[in-house]
Amino acid sequence: MRQRAAVLCGAAVIAAGSVTAVPAEANAPGPAPGAPAAGLHWKKCATEDYPTLQCASLDVPLDHARPQGRQITLALSRVPHTAEAYQGPLLVNPGGPGGSGLTLAGFVASSLPADVAAQYDVIGFDPRGVGKSAPALDCLPGHFDPVRPDSLPDTPEVEQANLTRAKSFADACGDKYADVLPYIDTVSAARDVDAIRAALGSEKLNYFGYSYGTYLGAVYAKLYPQRVRRLVLDSVVGPKDVWYDANLNQDLAFNDRHRAFLAWIAEHDAAYRLGTDPERVEAAWYAMRAALAKQPAGGKVGAAELEDTYMPGGYYNGYWPYLAEAFAEYVNDEDTGPLVEAYENFGAPDASGGNGYSVYTAVQCRDAAWPRDWDQWRDDNWSLYEKAPFMVWNNAWYNAPCAFWPTESRQPVDVADDDLPPVLLFQATGDAATPYEGGVTAHRLLGGSALVVEEGGGNHGITLSGNDCLDGYLAAYLADGAVPRGGGAEADAVCPALPDPKPLDSKAASTSSRGSALHGLLGFRG
Repeated sequence: MRQRAAVLCGAAVIAAGSVTAVPAEANAPGPAPGAPAAGLHWKKCATEDYPTLQCASLDVPLDHARPQGRQITLALSRVPHTAEAYQGPLLVNPGGPGGSGLTLAGFVASSLPADVAAQYDVIGFDPRGVGKSAPALDCLPGHFDPVRPDSLPDTPEVEQANLTRAKSFADACGDKYADVLPYIDTVSAARDVDAIRAALGSEKLNYFGYSYGTYLGAVYAKLYPQRVRRLVLDSVVGPKDVWYDANLNQDLAFNDRHRAFLAWIAEHDAAYRLGTDPERVEAAWYAMRAALAKQPAGGKVGAAELEDTYMPGGYYNGYWPYLAEAFAEYVNDEDTGPLVEAYENFGAPDASGGNGYSVYTAVQCRDAAWPRDWDQWRDDNWSLYEKAPFMVWNNAWYNAPCAFWPTESRQPVDVADDDLPPVLLFQATGDAATPYEGGVTAHRLLGGSALVVEEGGGNHGITLSGNDCLDGYLAAYLADGAVPRGGGAEADAVCPALPDPKPLDSKAASTSSRGSALHGLLGFRG
């Protein structure tokens, strides 16, 4: 699912830190500058925002163990390098799983310092099953059409209604894509990444992934350590938690982030008139949820849809002013219009939503084992609900098709590796989607990696989003391989978080669009 609203972004902060550069010989990209890409035929696919964007397609094996067997097609995009000093391809991925990366190439190329971006072919791609790649999965169109059953299974009837939905989705996937689903997983996607590298004619690959894209990058590095030149992982998946535990860990972090949003509303009582006590504001939010469970706003926004609408606020605080206004209008003026508009902007699936969710479930359910006994799901999620009610059951039902998935599961990949070149990790301390501990774990497992922490930050996807301190470390690494070294500390460098946004009618509100543009491209949930 995607979000589509324009949002705010705070002022940037600059900080400096000591860095260690990679030896010059490690900077050689492999092929000579301008070397032709094997088998790729690039065509113009420019947009108004990204006028130099090009597109191509690449056939890869459905099953990489049978390279001469059935082929599928990957859609690729490129912003070509313009500098004489060429550093090879920089492959980018927005996460998900299920997120399209075609436009992200244009965003990254235009957001990096021009002299750095000019040294790379910035490559985007739609992973197998996604978007313009073929076949593109869409298991059960309309699965998220409103109004869905209440996510809170407080009666056997509601629980059964949600279980029926989850099983129906899994069954539909199995019926439509039985021959494809065994090959929609992170290992297969990582082998696709290496096929892209080979087609680009490069001996080594530079890679930049957000969110789930960090796990894809780590798996690629494990499978092809000799092919890794530079590796940037932003908002890092906990590699030991794939995937059932990762979603449970999310629930606690999202609850904390939702409470931070409600506390922010209380701080701005003059704008929202919901009280200065965060607990009072929280009570009002859950009262709104209870009311919508009985009478959905505009016939669209029931309790489950309300959670879908406010969950993106856990990813990016630039959405807070819009979500707060909709909440306040509903409570103070009994006006449902802004809430319906907020749902359509933030919670409703767009045209690619069915495809994105189908790939999300296919990858997560195939990557690792999930409990097949619903009693375990019930016990785990009710136990968490007592501590973190905001998103527990919504998230459980989002992932519940994995309890009924028609393919067997792989074993998670142990990404630990001490033989990689320096890897650069970015993590916010309050990230809800990929909690902070995951970044620390990846830092420990990837020997020689450097961890840059955004202290006090709660957003998900933090580079190229307006924080000049973070972006300085990113640019230095891509320019010459320089990474900070913290002298044994958990973090090698620390950047202060950007300030929270102001209410929409505030003269202090920022109009920067960098954060908005990035978070419009990143996938939710993974």
